[in-house]
Amino acid sequence: MAKKILIIEDDRDLREGLHFAFESDGYMVFDAETKKQGLTEIKKGIYDMVLLDCNLPDGLGFDLCRQVREYSDIPIFMLTARDTEMDEIKALTLGVNDYLRKPFSLGVLKARIKRILAEKREPKRLVSGNIAIDKNLCKVTRNQEEIPLSKLEYRLLLYLVENKNHVLSKEQILNHIWDREGKYVDDNTVSVNISRLRTKIEKDASSPKFIKTIHGIGYIWKEE
Repeated sequence: MAKKILIIEDDRDLREGLHFAFESDGYMVFDAETKKQGLTEIKKGIYDMVLLDCNLPDGLGFDLCRQVREYSDIPIFMLTARDTEMDEIKALTLGVNDYLRKPFSLGVLKARIKRILAEKREPKRLVSGNIAIDKNLCKVTRNQEEIPLSKLEYRLLLYLVENKNHVLSKEQILNHIWDREGKYVDDNTVSVNISRLRTKIEKDASSPKFIKTIHGIGYIWKEE
């Protein structure tokens, strides 16, 4: 599946140029022009990489990065016209994966992004407490005993575990699990399927250890 890159850049010519360049390389590319639009897109939880301009019309890329790092480890690559060492240090301290000053070489940018995405390749086996997920076989076990899950339940579990200790909103879960198939569903769909998954995963579904409800927001896979 093609990697999804979100470009947050207010310079239209640069944004369109980057969009074309990465789309030509086989990426799925999406755009945002402001910090507010960028945050809205990132919260959907569907992107593999963010290409971020430091100076946006409604705020700084530094602030966006700080906010995103409160709930996501999505790779962020910052582009900036700023030319000070302190800005670069600040960006890296806030959790930016890499940083390039404008003007930059498109070839260098592509190579660095390719490297970051390669480093982020997920392991084929995930373990959380007594739950293990074999991504090659799409098989889930608890205490080494297989748990029969539907395709949808498996994808939901995988999404929760891959984002363990991070709160996922109902909107994020809907976008990641259902909307990509073009099916209309409502918020109640998430609650119903979370409940079904709990009955299979949790020792006591009425007092879940792993899948916690964050009232008014969504759910979190809690790993102690």
